Amino acid sequence: MSRRRRKPKPCLAHIAPATAHPPELADEAPLLIRLEREVEDEYHARMLARLGERIASVESEMAGTAPRCSDCGCAMRARGRRCSSFITRFGLLKLRPATYRCWPCQRQEQPLLARLGVEAGRVSGSLARLLALLGVVVPYQLAARLAKLFFGVEVSPMTVWREVQRLGEACEKYTEEQARFHADPNQAPTGSLVGPAAVVLGVDGCALGMQVRAHRRHREGTTALPPLPPVEEGHFREVKTGVLLLPAERVQPSPGRRSVVRRALVTCLGEADRIFDRLWAKLHEMAWLGPATVVVIVGDGAEWIWNRATMFSNRCEILDFWHAVEKAWEFGRLRWGEEAKRTAKWAHRLADDLRAGKVKEVIARLRTLPVSTDEERESRDGLIRYYTENQGRMRYDEYLRKGYGIGSGAVESAHKQVVHARMRQAGMRWSEAGARRLLALRVLLLNDSWSLLDRLTMRPLAA
Repeated sequence: MSRRRRKPKPCLAHIAPATAHPPELADEAPLLIRLEREVEDEYHARMLARLGERIASVESEMAGTAPRCSDCGCAMRARGRRCSSFITRFGLLKLRPATYRCWPCQRQEQPLLARLGVEAGRVSGSLARLLALLGVVVPYQLAARLAKLFFGVEVSPMTVWREVQRLGEACEKYTEEQARFHADPNQAPTGSLVGPAAVVLGVDGCALGMQVRAHRRHREGTTALPPLPPVEEGHFREVKTGVLLLPAERVQPSPGRRSVVRRALVTCLGEADRIFDRLWAKLHEMAWLGPATVVVIVGDGAEWIWNRATMFSNRCEILDFWHAVEKAWEFGRLRWGEEAKRTAKWAHRLADDLRAGKVKEVIARLRTLPVSTDEERESRDGLIRYYTENQGRMRYDEYLRKGYGIGSGAVESAHKQVVHARMRQAGMRWSEAGARRLLALRVLLLNDSWSLLDRLTMRPLAA
């Protein structure tokens, strides 16, 4: 019986690769996309024309009435018309509003622009707020590109920057005035007469790289600006962020995952007193501070938090559980090593005991724990001292029963959303004014209060 020999398989290395072809693209966009864009282009022109007609109607209503000078009260005289143009959501709008002058004090006004509420700059208020929204979410250069894609308006990154600065200055000033109003002891109480049973307050800080120059640089001619010097030690400022939430509104969308129905954020650059003033104002604004409301303050043990927590007479101070456990891990790694199983076993047992409210037993065991070096002894004594000083803030079993929570995850998440996502990208450094303004707008957006900008007037950058 003859056996059939198998043919040897050809080596893949000897087979010529198939000829590569470029990926295929459609000859043009689908018909629906083209129709949508054609209709948009058509109605942009119509909407721009209609906007001009509405403005002309407003001007006709004002015709025949000479304004009076706001300084001396004299009737102002017409001085002809001057051309004005603004970039709107529908394109470039050109106007010729009447100009009036007061001869005694030489004051000049354009009543139509005042009636329309035209703000600083050459961008309409509606478009300015949309550009600022893009600049708050993404870097300014990308925001300018998105403006072209979203609204069909070509603007420069500097235009987006200006709108962010103008609106951010207005928002920051409003926030500061609101905090000053609620902090005034002469004001009538504005808090709720009932208020929730408890409100959780978390506050923490993170570092933000600052610019190492006192004034903004300007390019001369076509010469490129030299690279910025590296951020040295000390050129960082701490951004303090606070978060407010109600324990009764905590939900569990899936096993092991917790969330909150709503929260309120506040932030500021640097000052500890200012962040607590703004937290106080936000509590009153939300009507979350009643006579019997317990303010649950969760902190990482920083003295500046506990020193200012005394402003709340009815409070419950909680040391962040994970910071307390991390302190134990630091000692365990020093005592038994980073990878030792005993380190993990010891730290997990300690965490279980702390969660069960056995902080006194934990401290007693630490005092009898043998150490072999002076460094280990110093670390152990520091851990004992840390737990002893915060013992009254570590009744974790009680806090869990009341639904307060024992971690600072809410404020850590707020840091990432307020600061990290926009302001701590590669190479970013900020002036103090620019950081304050952008932080004010990001908090406004994350608090779902962006519509408040419609009632705030943009401020000139020189103001």
